[in-house]
Amino acid sequence: MKFIYVKRETKTENRYTPKMGKLSTNVTYIRKYVLGLPVKTLHKYRNTYYGEVKSCDDCMLFI
Repeated sequence: MKFIYVKRETKTENRYTPKMGKLSTNVTYIRKYVLGLPVKTLHKYRNTYYGEVKSCDDCMLFI
């Protein structure tokens, strides 16, 4: 077992953008783990329908 490793996870989240409204998208999280516990989120991004990679900072989490 490794002590420090980086893992990539994808999950579906509901987001809100002013131009498109409610948007259900896959968000990919890249996290750093130490002894199996998540320590820090290094980056999170989402892929668009056209294959662009966008940061999640431009859209809000929709609850």
